[in-house]
Formats: sequence, C-alpha cells, structure tokens
Amino acid sequence: MKRNLIIGLLALSLNVAFAQEQQQADTSWKKIYRSTPEKTHALVNTKLEASFDIPNAQLKGNAWLTLKPYFYPSNTLVLDAKGMEIKEVAIQKGTARTKLKYEYDGLLLKVTLDKTYKGGEAYTVYINYVAKPNDFKTEGSVAITDAKGLYFINPKGEEKDKPTQFWTQGETEATSVWCPTIDKTNQKTTQDFYLTVPAKWVTLSNGKLMSQKPNSNGTRTDYWKMDQPNSPYLFFMGAGDFAMVKESWRGKEVSYYVDKEYASVAKKIFGNTPEMMTYFSKITGVDYPWVKYAQMVGRDYVSGAMENTTATLHQESAQQDARELVDGNRWEGTIAHELFHHWFGDYVTSESWSNLTLNESFADYSEYLWDEYKFSKDKADATHYSAMQGYLGSGSESKHLVRYYYRDKEDMFDAVSYSKGGRILHMLRNYVGDSAFFKSINLYLTTNKYKSAEAHQLRIAFEEITGRDLNWFFNQWYFGAGHPVLDITYSYDESGKKVNVIVKQTQKDKLFQLPVAIDIYNGSNKTREQVWVKNAVDTFSFAVSSKPDLVNFDGDKVLLAVKKENKTLDEYIHQYKYAGLYLDRREAIDFISKKQDDAKAVAFMKEAINDKYSGLRNFAIGKLDAKKTAIVDVTETSLEAIAKKDPSRIVRSAAVTFLGNLKKPAYKTLFTSLVNDSSYTLSAAALTALEKLDPPAALTEAKRLSKQPMKGNLLEAVANTLIKSGDENSFDEITKAYSSMGLSQAKFNLTATYANMLGTIKNTEKVKRGIDEMVKFRDAIPEQYGLGPVFENFLKTIIGKKETLKKAGEDVNALQEQIDYIKSKMK
Repeated sequence: MKRNLIIGLLALSLNVAFAQEQQQADTSWKKIYRSTPEKTHALVNTKLEASFDIPNAQLKGNAWLTLKPYFYPSNTLVLDAKGMEIKEVAIQKGTARTKLKYEYDGLLLKVTLDKTYKGGEAYTVYINYVAKPNDFKTEGSVAITDAKGLYFINPKGEEKDKPTQFWTQGETEATSVWCPTIDKTNQKTTQDFYLTVPAKWVTLSNGKLMSQKPNSNGTRTDYWKMDQPNSPYLFFMGAGDFAMVKESWRGKEVSYYVDKEYASVAKKIFGNTPEMMTYFSKITGVDYPWVKYAQMVGRDYVSGAMENTTATLHQESAQQDARELVDGNRWEGTIAHELFHHWFGDYVTSESWSNLTLNESFADYSEYLWDEYKFSKDKADATHYSAMQGYLGSGSESKHLVRYYYRDKEDMFDAVSYSKGGRILHMLRNYVGDSAFFKSINLYLTTNKYKSAEAHQLRIAFEEITGRDLNWFFNQWYFGAGHPVLDITYSYDESGKKVNVIVKQTQKDKLFQLPVAIDIYNGSNKTREQVWVKNAVDTFSFAVSSKPDLVNFDGDKVLLAVKKENKTLDEYIHQYKYAGLYLDRREAIDFISKKQDDAKAVAFMKEAINDKYSGLRNFAIGKLDAKKTAIVDVTETSLEAIAKKDPSRIVRSAAVTFLGNLKKPAYKTLFTSLVNDSSYTLSAAALTALEKLDPPAALTEAKRLSKQPMKGNLLEAVANTLIKSGDENSFDEITKAYSSMGLSQAKFNLTATYANMLGTIKNTEKVKRGIDEMVKFRDAIPEQYGLGPVFENFLKTIIGKKETLKKAGEDVNALQEQIDYIKSKMK
C-alpha cells in the first residue's frame, strides 16, 4: 500500500499528537507481544459466488472454503467473518451438503466439523451469508481510515456527477467483512470468484477472467480464477461503468480501469507499467510472476493505492488530465510502488504485521530504483532525500523497524515501515554492492515464493550471497530504533600534514556502527578513505600533501542520519562543483543561500539556478532573496530566460513567481502570454504575477479562465484573484470546479481560499451552497485524519468575516441567517 499523504504534514502533525495522547492514556499494549499468527488450519482454495444489493450496500454470498489442518488433527474451525448475517454452514462432499453446528459472535465464526481431520487432510466448508459492510464499525488508521472491507460508492445514484461503483480494501484484516476466511498474512489460497453485477458494468478481480455469462435479469456473472496462492488481505473485487484500456507485456494482459473522461490519457498516466514490469523482472531475476496486471481508479478511495494481487486499486488522484501531465506524472512513484509489491508483499508476504516493512520498505525503495533507471540519479536521490526527511520529521525515533509491540496493527503503517525501511535498503545496497544486493533479493524471493517470511529470512539470504555476517546490521536497523545524530568537524594540521575528521554521535541511548566513505578533494582530484564510525567520538586522520579544498563525509550520501558539519562557504562551493551528487549540491545550495550578502554566494546562486537537474534549479530559485539588489542584478536576466524556455514548467513557474515579486511593468507581456500556457502550474504562477503588477488585467484573465476547465494551482490562483476583486459573478464556476475535485491534497489546499471567498460573498443562497460543499468535503475525510478542527477554524473564519460586515452596517438579517446556517454545520 502506498499511503495517501492527503493534507500532508498538517495531518501528520495532528495525528502524531493524537496518537501520543492515546498512547499516554493507555500503554498496556507495550506489554503485549505480537506473535506470528498460529496456523491451526491452512487455506487451500476460496470459491465465492457473490451478488450485490447495490442500493442497500450488501453482498449476498455463497462461499466454499477448502482447508486442511496445518499439522495437528482438528475437529473445530475458526474463521474471521465480521458483521455478517450467517444463514447456513455445511460440510461439502461432492454434491452432498451436510449442515454443521456453529457459534457466531459477529466477528468469529466457530464451526464444529463433521469429524476430526488429520494434518494435511483437506475438506470443504460451505457458508451462505449476507455481508453488510456499512453496518460494521471498527477502528482504522491514518493510512487505511476504516476497515469495512467493501465500499459501495454512490449506491443509490443520488450524487449527480459521481458514478456508482464498488471496490474492496482488504489490508489489514478487512477482507473478512465480505468473505469468510482466515484473515492473516501467513495464509495463502487460490481463488474462484463469480461476481454478478449489472450487465453494463465491467468487473475486476484477482487472476484471469475466465468467462462472462449474461443473466435474464439484466445482470452478468463474471468468473475470475486465481490459480496462484495469495493472502486474503490481497483479495479484490471492483466493478463499475469504467473505461478499460488494454496493453500487454510478454503476452500477459496489462489494463487500466479509469473514469471514461480519462480514457484518452490512461496510457499517459499508466503507460510506463509494461516497462516497469520488464525492469523489475530484470533486477529481481524473477519475471513478473502473475497471470495479468490491472490497475483500477476507485472513487472516494483515500488510502493512496493498494497492491491487490494482479489488481491494484488507486485513489482518484491518479487521474490527471492532459494539462496536469504537462508538469509530469505525479503518480509515477505510486505506480512503481504498487507494482513492486507484486514481488515484495504478494509473491513473498510478511508473515505478520510486525514484519510489515518486508513489504513496504521494498515498495518504497522501488520508487528510487525506478527513478534511477528511467529518469536520472538526481531524481532518484531527490526521492531518497524526500523520504528520509519524511521519516526524520515524523517523531518516530523510538519505533523499531520490525516491531513486536504496537498498540494496533494499523499503527505499523507509518514512516518507519515505509520511508525508514527504504533508506535502510539503500544503505544495505551501498554496503554490499549492486551485484550482491540484487542477487540477495533474488535468493530471498525464490526461496520464499508463494510463502510468508520474516526479516531474518532476508538477512539469511544476504548472508548466503555475500558470505558476511550481517547480524550487526539487522540488529541495529531492523530490530532497533532511532538513527544517528552526527556532529562532524574537519580540521587541518599544517605541521603534520594531516587532515582530521572528528565524528561525534550525539543521539541518546545507542551507538551506531556506520561504514562510511570520506572523500578528500584537491581540485577535481578525489581520494576516498573507507572508515567505520563506532564510538561516541571517533577521530580519523589522513596524510595529505597540502590543505584539501574539501573533505566530504559520507561521500556516497547514503546515511540515514542527521548531520551537522563545520564546512565553510568556499568548501560548499567546491562540494557543489566537484562532489556533484544531488545531496552534495542541495546541501551547498541550502547553506550558501543563507549567505546572500556575500559576493561569492551571490555569484554561486547565479550558477545554482542553472543546475543540470530541474529539481535543484527549482530549489535554488526558491531560495533567492528578491529584496537583495545584488541578487536581483545578477540573476534577473537568467531568470527571464528560464521563465521563457526552461524545459521544466515547474522551474519556469518558480522563475515567474520571482519576477512577479519585482513588480516590473516590463514583464506584463510575458506574464499575460504565460497565463495561456498548457501547464496549470505555469498558468497559475503567471496569473498571480500579473495580479501583483496589474490587478484589473489579472481580473479580466481570471474571469476568462473561470469559464474553462481548471484544476489545482490554476483553480486556486483564479479563485484568489476573483476573491481579491470582490467579484461574485464567477462563484458558480469556482464552486463547480471545487465540487468536482476528489479527495486530495489539492482540494484541501484550495479550501482556505474557498473559505475566504465565502466570507466575502453576499448572496445567502450562494453562501449556503458553498458551505454545503465545504462540509461535504469535511465529512468525506475520515475522522482518523484529525482534520475536523481545521475545518471548524475555516468555518469560524467565515463567521468572523460575516460579523465584521454586520458591524459595518451591511444587510444584518441576511448576514445573521448566513451565520446561523454556518453554525448549524459545525461539529
């Protein structure tokens, strides 16, 4: 699963605080060891006949579960079956069916079998039931948000512009809300799913579509067969009036299920999938092991994406129109992430939630691997840096990577299992080398295929390939917590012709062993020294002929650590020019940008805004101080050229933003022309810059743009311009665009602007309509995100603006009606 980062760091900070409050209130979980689930019975095959009462959001099911006692004889079977109406339980032998006694408490179905079965002796249990997912209430998490398993979207067709569809979300243990099973990661079963849906719909499930049978009542039954074993949390059913776009990979179907309006761009969004399959097959040494690969975009899915075997589900943020894709495919990393899960997670599965990182760290790291292969090492290193900062900013220093103590299994879906785990794999790859790294993961995959595994099995695979004992690495990073915090001091001893590197570990409670490369530069010449940091203070001395231009600790920039260094401005300039990795250059830009009163720094920034990598050009431009005359004098000409012709629209947008802050009339023609650019981002930046320079001209453009389809940054820029003008005439267009946006970060970003607009709108019916749209969005965001208070503040802000208008003598009765309506919508 790729967690959706909706509401970004705000949600993270709110939920971290909420989780901390919970844990302070109840810490009993710290004494509960989360063992691997015991296998009393083993699933062999799951056959399901499912029909759907869509308006009432129910599934009518007939399930045949073939099982066998795992080792010891047994006459009792316990299944997970949550919130169901159980109608019949029987033993099935051929065509004969004999009813069995059972007990059911709403969560577990305890069945007394017809006899005692020996270990390995197969039998089939039949269950007739009704699944009622909307009636089942349980706690979810920030990543998964609830656990009702089966989701009916707009089931009664009451939402005019939203399709009716359904899809499932099994992770962690929610498949058992719609299909009786043993809902544990260390179970593996084949499947035969028969799904009866409206005839006009298409369906998707695990495995291969074997047949489609029209029925006399306007429905159709699709038979999906999965003859390779996979875990119950990876079961999937999805259906709706989708457009299906097909490709192939080595004779296997590759397909994309999208809303019909996105059919024309589906290949632009997902079209790198076949190449990803080839690349991941090559580096793992295991050809994509499943019979097909499909990807579906589900409405109202808020968990990012989920790697259901052969049938990945994406949230609707994946669907980008052609203008959005001009700025690049923001979903590319998620597509890679979910595909790589089909090796790490689906093919070999974490045997317990404690070992979740075996799934998620590899999927997280696949984003780096794909960027490195397809785009550039700079882009990959930018991905690495972003993920590392996500972990370092999460406040997770006390959490082990493999965690046998946790409050709830849902808590495992965090920055430790994902981002930290991916960074640890990056360090391991650097330590053992590329050849050994990929041979080791091949051994891990082939040894444990179609099975479940724990972290020790990964360690053993690496040890067998490398011949090295890696307990120190796994004990430190997998079965330990935290990260090093390093204070690194460089000095030169003129008399002894030595350079000294002193490394202090300042984190509490634990010392790390760190194999590190230290690079010593004289001009462009580099000498590399390999050292081990092991102690609270380590001093490394190296003989040199003269004072080096630069000593660069962690020359490969792979350490998961917080570093403080005493490098000078000149040394950072040398690092930028000669060390050359993304992080070398980023560190230099970050440090030098704080010295923009220095002539050397000014000259450097002119060079940095022309960096070879677009991400660093964008970063450097964002660091420029437009209030400093020297910076403007040195960079303005370059920035104008960048704004006109840089290959990246994102970088051009940053340049336009800087030029807009200068408020020079000479740029009006440029801004006006770029308002019509195909990139939403560049168009938005140009409109905002024009508004600072010539508000009436910007208002004219905003009114024109409001009549056209628009998203994201452009929608926000248009709304801001209209709000500042006080013009209400474009309310309908802005509200329609706001309403059409899915559950996304972009919509949340726009909400503050939209709330400001509602604060200025005078028409009461428009205010009510706008408040309804905000509240609808608020209520669609699961409570686990902790954003209720944020929306309350938005509503209070609107009330405050209305109260101010009342005091100014505006229409008091109308304003009071608006205030009362807003208050009625507050929680």
